[in-house]
Parts: sequence; structure tokens; C-alpha cells
Amino acid sequence: MSREAGDIPGLDPAIGRARLSRARWGRRSPGRADVGFGNDRGGATYAALDLGTNNCRLLVARPSGEGFRVVDAFSRIVRLGEGVSTSGQLSDAAIGRALEALAICRNKMKNKGVTRARLIATEACRAAQNGAQFLSRVADELGLELEVIDRETEARLAATGCTPLIDPQADGAILFDIGGGSSEVVRLARSKKGRGGPPLPQIRGWISLPHGVVTLAERYGGITVTRETYEAMVNEVASLIAPFVREHGKDGTNGTHMLGTSGTVTTIAGVHLNLRRYERNRVDGCWMSTEQITAVIERLLAMTHEDRVASPCIGIERADLVLAGCAILEAIRRAFPCPRLRVADRGLREGMLVQMMREDGAWSGGSQAAMS
Repeated sequence: MSREAGDIPGLDPAIGRARLSRARWGRRSPGRADVGFGNDRGGATYAALDLGTNNCRLLVARPSGEGFRVVDAFSRIVRLGEGVSTSGQLSDAAIGRALEALAICRNKMKNKGVTRARLIATEACRAAQNGAQFLSRVADELGLELEVIDRETEARLAATGCTPLIDPQADGAILFDIGGGSSEVVRLARSKKGRGGPPLPQIRGWISLPHGVVTLAERYGGITVTRETYEAMVNEVASLIAPFVREHGKDGTNGTHMLGTSGTVTTIAGVHLNLRRYERNRVDGCWMSTEQITAVIERLLAMTHEDRVASPCIGIERADLVLAGCAILEAIRRAFPCPRLRVADRGLREGMLVQMMREDGAWSGGSQAAMS
């Protein structure tokens, strides 16, 4: 799913002192042209790249008002983590797909005159035995240094990216980010307005689950999913989230709503809206009731794999993953029975952009996000 350029309200980092990783400006790679990025157009240009278990995504943006304006974007499903849960290795085919996508990202950053970038990798590179070798290859062949972030940083970045979508009248939100190899759940209190720039996330607790859509689909199968298989997936995720529920569970969700960011929830929203093609401006920020979510999940469970492939909001790249994502969502819904969900087509990349811009003083004033 590609993002159209436009003004995006940012947020503030709950990132703490996470180490920044930047592209190797001016590095010459063997057999490659210089990768030196620079901005001869005036003003700072920022890039945020997220190489996940399933997707490779890039946003290039410039500060605008109290947020930023996206000037270029890229998203491609690369399935870097395909098979890692069983083999422990990134496969040659997956590495090839990732390198191709990263080369496109590098060229986009160069063409847009990026002056500062943060480039992250998540669960697939954390889990794979050959993750370090892959990152060295990326650096040698493309001149890009990727930072493998830990799960806490991933949860904090997701919170940073999604905070503007919290209902200001709510007491807070249960944020979840269903990834390819892991899923994060964050308890957010009502956000606070910073002194310039986007609102600040107020993190009250978080958990990272060692399952995402890729790992869960590989474990249970994603082509044919029976009700029994689906419930087994839900129950496994529920057992993993149980310790977090005991601390931040059902009795504490009055006045809160769910806030979801991932391909799973944007797909569910697209199916709910009966979109013939994905439209970010209709999906990002839309609200769904628990009854509407249930109706879509029931609809997806009734589909064959061929039906899911034919759906314009799912397609062949997500057809074997979407029900695993629904199972993760269902476990979270049962743990935190909020009556409504807000859908976010934003997350880690937006969080990185806001962090860098705030550190550079793109907006006047401001302070770090709170966590208690």
C-alpha cells in the first residue's frame, strides 16, 4: 500500500535514548555509485525506513506547520522473515527481495535530497541467525546501515506514530501493532499537547508478543483456515497476552478505545468500506464498532483462499496472512473489550520522522513523551 503525499500530523517520541542509525552518506560501495545524499533544494528533508518481517516501507518528509508533509513514499511486501520461525535463517530468496526493495528506497532518498535518515529493521533480523550477515551485505552493497531495534523501541515508535488519532475526549487507548514477526500492545493514557509539534504519547504499559501474521500463519497454515484452527490461533495469542491483561485488563478500559495500526486493520477497514481499491484517506482515522469488526472477520472466515485473493483489499500477497492477523486482533479484543476501534494507516515511520524533527527543533518548544 503506497501513501499519497500530504500533510500528516506527527507525534512525539516515546523513544527515550534509542540510538539513531543513519545512512552512510558519501560511502562508495563495490561496483556502485556514490550513495551520498544531500539537499540542494534548501531545508531539511527526512527519511524513515522500516524493514519488517513482511514489508519494506519508506517515508520521505519535510516539516510543515506542526507536523510534516510527505514528499515520497514506498511500500513493498518482501516477506524477509519467511521461514525464519522454522529454519532460523533468512533465505536467499527473501534476502534478494529485500535488497531489491532497499535499493529502490536508497535511490528515492538520494533523489529527494534526504539530509537525515533513520533506517530500522525489526523481528526478522532480530530472530534470524544470519541477520548480522544480511545487514553487513546491505551496508556493503547499498551503503545503508540498518539499526535492529528492540521490541520496546518498536512499541514506543508505534505509540509515537499513532498518538494524533487518540480521541481527545477519551481517557486513553489500547494501541496494537500487528506485525509480521511480532505484535505490540501499548496502554496509552490521554495524550498531552506539546509546546509545538504533535501531541505527546503517554505510555502506561506495553507488551511485545512473539507472534505476527507471518509466524502465526506458518505455524497454523494460512491457505485453509477452519474455525477450529482460527480459535487455536486466538487461544495461543490470548495465553501470551494474559500477563499484560492482568495488569492493564478489562476493569481498566472504561472510557478508552482501541487504536490499531497494521495491514490487518487497514485490510479489515477496506473490506468494511467495500473499497474497490485501497484509499488511505478513507481508511486512516476511520472508526469501526465492535459489531462491524466481528461482521468483517466472519465474512473473511467464510471466504475461500481464492475469494481472499480476489478481494481488492486483500489480494494474493495477504490472502494467506489476513486470518492470522484477525486471530491476533481477536485475542486483543477479547482481552480489552472496547466498544470501538480507530484504524491507523501510520506507525513506526511516522514515529521516527517526528522524533528526528523534534530533536532538530523543527517545531518550537516541546518535550519528551512520558512513560510511567
